[in-house]
Amino acid sequence: MRTESLARPAAADAPKDLRSWLAHLAERDRLAVAREGVELADELAAVSKRLERDRAVLFPKPGGHDIPVVANLFAARDWVAESIEVGSEQLLARFLAAAREPLPSREVSSGPAQEIMHNQVDLLRQLPIPKHNERDSGPYITAGLLIARNPRNGIQNVSIHRCQISGPNRIGVLLLPRHTLSYFRMAEDAGDALEIAIVIGVHPALLLASQAIAALDEDEMGIAGALLGQPIDVVKCKTNSVRVPAEAEIVIEGRILPRVREPEGPFGEFPQYYGPRANREVIEVDAVTHRARPIYHTIVGGGYEHLILGAVPREATLLQHLRRSFPNVLDVRLPRGGTCRYHLAVKIDKTSDGEPKNIIMCAFGAHYDIKQVVVVDKDVNIDDSEEIEWAVATRFQADRDLLVVSGALGSKLDPTTKDGISAKMGLDATVPVDAPELDFKRIHVKGEEQVDLAYALQKNPDPALSRILVR
Repeated sequence: MRTESLARPAAADAPKDLRSWLAHLAERDRLAVAREGVELADELAAVSKRLERDRAVLFPKPGGHDIPVVANLFAARDWVAESIEVGSEQLLARFLAAAREPLPSREVSSGPAQEIMHNQVDLLRQLPIPKHNERDSGPYITAGLLIARNPRNGIQNVSIHRCQISGPNRIGVLLLPRHTLSYFRMAEDAGDALEIAIVIGVHPALLLASQAIAALDEDEMGIAGALLGQPIDVVKCKTNSVRVPAEAEIVIEGRILPRVREPEGPFGEFPQYYGPRANREVIEVDAVTHRARPIYHTIVGGGYEHLILGAVPREATLLQHLRRSFPNVLDVRLPRGGTCRYHLAVKIDKTSDGEPKNIIMCAFGAHYDIKQVVVVDKDVNIDDSEEIEWAVATRFQADRDLLVVSGALGSKLDPTTKDGISAKMGLDATVPVDAPELDFKRIHVKGEEQVDLAYALQKNPDPALSRILVR
């Protein structure tokens, strides 16, 4: 497959789907194309990992399969902003605006996602599902939006879960204590299965929206519509009542079975460790639908795309949460070194001593994953881990500025926890309000920002070097 085939005519009303994003990347030389026949087990993930901070990559005929696979939709934070047509400095504000004013999806009668239907399901034969990390228990669907309906009121939830292929029509799924699990427990308590769909191959805005820290019964599809500035067209599944994006590449329709648990895992997760094997919920697949020529999207477990996809929506909702009580919070980051989940940097315009510790406690309450918070002043660049470390080194004293909380709820995927029970640590790396100005005045070379290197440096330094270095 040539990348040119991914392009579509430019039009204001053209669908914003996976293909439109791939065409955007291809036009900017950010989409690599692998040789045909890359193996689905290990090799595809290995190539993706080598390119994860540089380019997206398209795999034609992976493992001899007719359906191509794409990975690395986000190779940089800037790409995330680009995908929703804003600058990097506007990214969190745009996400917050979309969460505040979602644009409800619009149901249509048909769509490309249902051009082909398979009633007889054999997932590994019909779809190119890769195995990623070395000790993964087998092939996993990793970039699938799991869409479930509240069995009591029909409101949908969109999220991403790791999905192990356990049989031709059987999937083991890890449900953490979030909204999908709440819906499943409602259904299971009534003795019913929970109708779901797994949607693969969508515009990045839908992936971002799925990671929002939203309230129960807030449909993330509306957030995606607001991010794109147009409602997401959805169609009703062929075998159940779930509504799915009409422009999706692939849809797996099924049910999470009540009172059934089967082994799932291990699987390489975002902390860069393997999530353990355990008995987990099970999806029975009833049908697969897809475009006439679909593209399969995969996310390498624990890779950069995995981390950044979770970071940006969490940052936006954490920023909103903190600003409700502390309007002087300027920005937040979930740095890669903290797995884009566990460590949080908060930039503030400090008004009083003691305030950073209150902000730290508020951040711990915002999401259970967070185990370390560093609060810094407005002169610190929180996109630079060296700047954060410098603030801790020069503005923090452990006996005065350290806050420790024991026995709190944390991430069960953190191997240092005991069944998810974690300690939390907060560091106040801000300047005391009453400190003499020169004590914490950052050094600065006058005129550094105005230096014109093209003028200051010689274009051909060899003659000057020869004169200076002559013996």
